[in-house]
Amino acid sequence: MRKMEFKMERDNLVKPGDRIHVTEGQLPETWYYTIEPAVAMSANYGMRERLKVFDGVVVDVHPDESGYTVTCEFDE
Repeated sequence: MRKMEFKMERDNLVKPGDRIHVTEGQLPETWYYTIEPAVAMSANYGMRERLKVFDGVVVDVHPDESGYTVTCEFDE
């Protein structure tokens, strides 16, 4: 299992146990992931850290100083 964190700005868009699908976006030398439909966004990842599986499950949502952090697991 691989865990990734995503930044979410509003409450109750996803909750633990929800199945999610992410899309991959590309910057010049890094990649990022968005929980669809545009619910939350990941940090930037290098080539070796790219996801191989784009469906996962939300395992935790907790508030922080700038919104919410969503932790998801991917089966890879």
